[in-house]
Amino acid sequence: MRDFQTPGRSLVYAANGLAATSHPHASRAAVEVLRAGGNAVDAGVAAALVLNVCEPAMTGLGGDCFALYAKPDQPLVALNGSGRAPAATDADALYQTHGDSIPLHSAAAVTVPGAIAGLCRLQQDHGRLDRAAVLAPAIDAADSGVPVAPRAAWDWAREKATLQGAARRHFLKDGETPYAAGDLFQAPGQAEALRRIAAEGAAGFYQGEIAADILATLRALGGVHTEEDFAAAINGPEYVQSISTEFAGWEVHVPPPNNHGATALLILDLMSTLDFSNLAPDGADRIHLEAEAAKLAYAARDQLLGDPGTGAGPGAIGAAAPMREPGYVAAMAAAIDRERAHIPHLPDEVGAAQHRDTVYLSVADRDGGLLSLIVSVFHGFGSGHASERFGVPLHNRGAGFTLRPGHPNRLAPGKRPLSTLIPGLSLEQGRPALSHGVMGGQYQAAGQSRLLANLRLFGLDLQTALDMPRSFPENGALALETGHADVVAAQLASLGHQTVWSEKPIGGGQAIAVNHQRGVLIGASDPRKDGCALGY
Repeated sequence: MRDFQTPGRSLVYAANGLAATSHPHASRAAVEVLRAGGNAVDAGVAAALVLNVCEPAMTGLGGDCFALYAKPDQPLVALNGSGRAPAATDADALYQTHGDSIPLHSAAAVTVPGAIAGLCRLQQDHGRLDRAAVLAPAIDAADSGVPVAPRAAWDWAREKATLQGAARRHFLKDGETPYAAGDLFQAPGQAEALRRIAAEGAAGFYQGEIAADILATLRALGGVHTEEDFAAAINGPEYVQSISTEFAGWEVHVPPPNNHGATALLILDLMSTLDFSNLAPDGADRIHLEAEAAKLAYAARDQLLGDPGTGAGPGAIGAAAPMREPGYVAAMAAAIDRERAHIPHLPDEVGAAQHRDTVYLSVADRDGGLLSLIVSVFHGFGSGHASERFGVPLHNRGAGFTLRPGHPNRLAPGKRPLSTLIPGLSLEQGRPALSHGVMGGQYQAAGQSRLLANLRLFGLDLQTALDMPRSFPENGALALETGHADVVAAQLASLGHQTVWSEKPIGGGQAIAVNHQRGVLIGASDPRKDGCALGY
């Protein structure tokens, strides 16, 4: 139980349904859909689309998504809603011009957006309500506007310079000034786009006037995207087999490659091998072990993982297999020195795709359904471009590719980039137990493992587990949130870490647990965002 004399949040308990999102309007929309007879999928899709208006620097109609959905006594559902590179992509030509990395704000960084196709497929196959009813809250939010929340305003100001061309008109006041806390942000173009999606489904987005609007923007930037690329995306989302590991009595599931969820599982496997007993949850020794495990796991990711749809070789679906082998894990664990930091930091290609711009949400319904859903435009406001008429923001998920010849994650026609988006869902004795996610770009794998360790190894409650200060090894240093004590930073430095204080919060998360014995749902929402958990 938390100390009620100090700042903090209480856990949210509910009997019939619960939503945890990064904005109160989205959490409210999800609960309203649940009360109207929708299930967790209906409510999650509704909330995700409302977040397009509430947090446009983080998510949008032109992004990607992944989802995990569990119901009692039924197989877990995993959906890959990430988009592909255009068929006319020429990686060799881009390599000659740009070297290993795709420019963040170029048309080449814009893979065909997969989020709308993914959300429509998920809702059509697993929801209960009419699509128009599910999209109604987002249409209303875009039409009527949403007052900008403090964290969203902070991100808006930081990412203002990213916006270019029509995006400045759609996302800046008078084309110049970022929206501040309390300002009303409206998105009439996106409202019209949502109305068409409500009426026509994914075809309303990937064909017709919306697609033509997006394609005109991309072609003006030198893009090679075609009508055929966008039409193919209607059937692009794929149901895939989740991958999992056992961790402290839970069966932890994440999506397979091209998702980097295998990285989170590897960190958890390393934690299971290492001895965390008698360590303080916020102590330097615990942070040290996690940092060393993360550096090893991310290095393995960058050697092995890529899109499984590209045939044999390192990028195939079996590429994650070595990361799942006990001998591989044991050898990695043996390389970790409890007394000294000496594992190399992340390779350069990871640093090329750093970002913190994603929304994650959890929803639970009265029938035991549990949804873990994540949507993103990759960097802040994505590529910085938006379509002229409808104001559809275009992500830059293609910057997650490398152009390095021979690399498993090298850009290729029709290929999906390695994605950092990890929805997590854990089972206990075969039953849905926890829907969980921690946003924050490359941090997501480390964030998921830290959250689960807080719960299972250190016995923290769900809200405290999210509140705990975070750290992450990147850019050659160990970044620490300011919630850490100075003495902890000093102890980490004595272990050989180059510590720096993080300039911004490290990620943000949501989680919902199911207490089967008491028949209640328990929700928590990260204070690093504007959101909350709400139930009924």
